[in-house]
Amino acid sequence: MPATNAALEKWSAVESYLKAGEGRFLDELKNLIRIPSVSAQPAHNDDTREAAEFVRDDLTRSGMKAEIVETAGHPIVIGRSPHVDGQPTVLVYGHYDVQPAEKADGWATEPFEPVEKNGNLYARGATDDKGQFYTHLKAAEAWMKAGGGLPVNVVFLIEGEEEVGGANLEKFFAEKAGELACDYAVISDSSQWAPGVPAVTYGLRGLCYLELLVQGPKTDLHSGMFGGAVANPLNALCKIIASLHDDKGRVAIEGFYDDVAPLADWERAEFAALPFDESAFREVLGVKELTGEAGFTTLERKSARPTCDVHGLWGGYSGPGPKTVLPAKAGAKLSFRLVPNQDNRKVADAFRKHVAKVCPLGVTYEIIDHHGAPGVVVETDTPGMAAARRAIDVAFGREPVLVREGGSIPVVGLIKDHLKVDTLLLGWGQNDDNLHAPDEKFSIADFHRGIAASARFFAELAR
Repeated sequence: MPATNAALEKWSAVESYLKAGEGRFLDELKNLIRIPSVSAQPAHNDDTREAAEFVRDDLTRSGMKAEIVETAGHPIVIGRSPHVDGQPTVLVYGHYDVQPAEKADGWATEPFEPVEKNGNLYARGATDDKGQFYTHLKAAEAWMKAGGGLPVNVVFLIEGEEEVGGANLEKFFAEKAGELACDYAVISDSSQWAPGVPAVTYGLRGLCYLELLVQGPKTDLHSGMFGGAVANPLNALCKIIASLHDDKGRVAIEGFYDDVAPLADWERAEFAALPFDESAFREVLGVKELTGEAGFTTLERKSARPTCDVHGLWGGYSGPGPKTVLPAKAGAKLSFRLVPNQDNRKVADAFRKHVAKVCPLGVTYEIIDHHGAPGVVVETDTPGMAAARRAIDVAFGREPVLVREGGSIPVVGLIKDHLKVDTLLLGWGQNDDNLHAPDEKFSIADFHRGIAASARFFAELAR
């Protein structure tokens, strides 16, 4: 449904406000970024609170009601626009906490002192997620100050524990679901397809993260004296890991694919139409060949098919020179990326059964289930999706492509479980923005385009 005439009639004033405020918006973002709100480090607890207060005060200055809600960890900021009868409600989620960063990690500049260079803003949190969620705050401000108020109802939920697993967020959703009721949720914590190619992400893979510990003798042994008589935990671990895939790249765990939702024909057509240079992709990665599950393209395999990968192995001796040790213990960390309909608990159970079946004699094992999240696919033919695509077309100058991401955003599942709504993933970043790495950056032009897209989305969604 197109935007109402009333909303469109005010768009010119809102757009002018956004243009006039560009310099101030960027300065305000820099001030937010300068707060080292590292949620993982207790030494920064005062900084995380300062960031929460910054967000609350920003919302209040815009004319919205805002409050800080205490949790057992870092606080959550809730903001609300004045109620508009007969209009949908949008929940905007973001997180003000960031990953640790030190210049010694390899940064070219101080990580919490924003630097403008080559059209980008370099700093920790520039794109993950301060720069991205702040676009929605400035869009709302423009409507409040120049548009006579937001044309829809907006609830902001900006939290401070995303980078440490969001331990208190699920409890918050469970307790406050009624107060957070909405028609759509919006998250900007992802990327465009490529520079100049905006995207709406309609699917995310889920996760099942496990650790496998294998125990052999009670202590390390001399391989010459005991090798051949005592099971080697490293050998056993390697055998178990080797059994996880068949020769066609498929996960060889019984029942693993039972609940996998197949790709629709239109989805495969969308993947095929995306601008993607496979040879350039190989060159960037520094690999000679791309591998994976037979019968699917590279984009399909890395974004929309389930996987199993080992992330770390340990055991025995790995120092310089030889040491003929038969280790007592060995271990591996591994994860499964899941697609819609797969249940991370069911996958973990299937893995346990598989290990029980293939584990060699002479060793025992333990499996630790660290965490998991379901895969998500949202409807692509809703009024909210149509409004978002129109808004991005206006702000970025071209219609966005529809993509699925290979990673996970657990809050999307929480929103679906507790609020029963889909999330619009409107990412303004780029794939090379160095999230969680040194020299994180955010395109300044895309920061302003993101603000405009968010503001236009509110108008397009108005009924």
